[in-house]
Parts: sequence; structure tokens; C-alpha cells
Amino acid sequence: MVQCEQFTTPVDAVVSRMRALGAALPAGDGIAVFNRVYLAVTEAVDRRIDSGRLGDARAAITLDVRFAERYLAAVETVADERRPPACWRPLFQFRRHPGVRPLQFALAGINAHIGHDLALAVVDTCRTLDCEPADVEGEFDRVGDLLVSLEERIREELMPGPDLLQVADPLTHLLGSWSLERARDATWTAARALWALRGLPDVAGEFTERLDAAVGLAGRMLLTPLPHPRF
Repeated sequence: MVQCEQFTTPVDAVVSRMRALGAALPAGDGIAVFNRVYLAVTEAVDRRIDSGRLGDARAAITLDVRFAERYLAAVETVADERRPPACWRPLFQFRRHPGVRPLQFALAGINAHIGHDLALAVVDTCRTLDCEPADVEGEFDRVGDLLVSLEERIREELMPGPDLLQVADPLTHLLGSWSLERARDATWTAARALWALRGLPDVAGEFTERLDAAVGLAGRMLLTPLPHPRF
């Protein structure tokens, strides 16, 4: 485990940027929906760091910040009219589509951020701390556990219609094809592979591009426009 020492990173600045982004967007905007979800996760991690409930504060802070910076950099491409990573394109393209529901926006954002950004954030963290992925696995698992619990709450809060009628809603079937836990497991494997390939930049770059495209394809599926339920 990386030894904890006095170390500061801009966690509060990251939270402030996400709060400002949320305040600037309409509540129904797809980016705003995901931003609310991710802000809640980041604030929860920050509280755990402040209370000393994370085993390795330095690694946790670094991973949290590097992770958030990937998302914020993707959002900045929209404002600057640049091409975002493939994993984020479906959400940015469909963010105002009337046939896409809030739950789809939230999970498509989680898919992009977990499936692509988290793997790269693990590599970023290992380079920053001069350590191996195994040294930050505990922090990776803690963030993942928070996201799994949050996903369950999101599904409960944003899934429309009475429970007895959800089986008739196509959204139920669409979202049943995606799992955050499976995505998290695949991300850890991808992070370890990227770290092992760090001495082969061409191969690592190709691997990253393929990962980005595959996650983007899953995101496009999650954002399939659906008829609104008539219960």
C-alpha cells in the first residue's frame, strides 16, 4: 500500500466545478442528470477522506481527482466545440432527446466514466504516485462499492411506473443488459493491461482507442429512445 503522508489535491475544486456545471445546465439536460449523480459520489468520497475512513488518503485523493478530471475534460470539449472521447459522444449527442429518460442519461454517463475514464485514471494515479495498480486496488474497490450502491438508488428513484407494471416497460429490458459490477470488473482488467503496456505506447494507444469505442457503443445502446410509459 502507498504510505499516507501530508498531501493535498484539488478535491474541493473538482466538487466546485461540478456544482457550477450543474447550476449552469437545465435540470433535464442529460449532462446535468449525470452530473448530479457523479457529484453525489464525489462528495461522498470526499466526506470519507475528511473523516479518515479511507485506508490510504493519498491514493484515494489522487484517484478521485484524476477520475473527476477525465469527466470534466470531456465536458469542456463540448463548450470548446471539440470532438469528445467516443465513450461520451452518445450522452452529449442525445442529452436533449425527448425520448431518452433520466435513468438512461444517468447510467450512460456512469458507463462512460466507469468503463473508460476509471481505467485511465488508475494508470494516471500509478504514474503520479510511482506505484503499481495493486497498490491502489483498495481505493478502486471503495469507489466501486460507492458507485454500485448509488446505482441501486438511482434505479429506484428514476425508474418510472409502479413496480408491478415495470415488466411491461421496455426500459426495464434495455437496462437489464448492462451491469455496473461487470463494467467495474472489466475496468480493473483494462487498467492492469494498460499499465502492463506502458512501455509499448503504440499498442497502449490502440488498446485505449478500442476501449473508448466499445464503451461508446454500450452507451449508445443505453440511450435508445423509448416511448414514455402509459400507466
